[in-house]
Amino acid sequence: MKEIVIKDEFIKLGQALKLAGLVSSGIDAKNVILDGKVTVNGEVDLRRGRKLYSNDTFSYNGEDVIVK
Repeated sequence: MKEIVIKDEFIKLGQALKLAGLVSSGIDAKNVILDGKVTVNGEVDLRRGRKLYSNDTFSYNGEDVIVK
């Protein structure tokens, strides 16, 4: 499982996808989220602005990432 480290209280889902290197731009992040291809803590989430906190996990395209 991949890991991203944040220095603030939370990171938004679209930003987390970019930070993890799973998408190359905010537009790509928006599209894969709205297409229902991203899960957060095991459930599909369609909100690009979904706040992720430490120990949340998200998955896209077979890659699992945990927020630290």
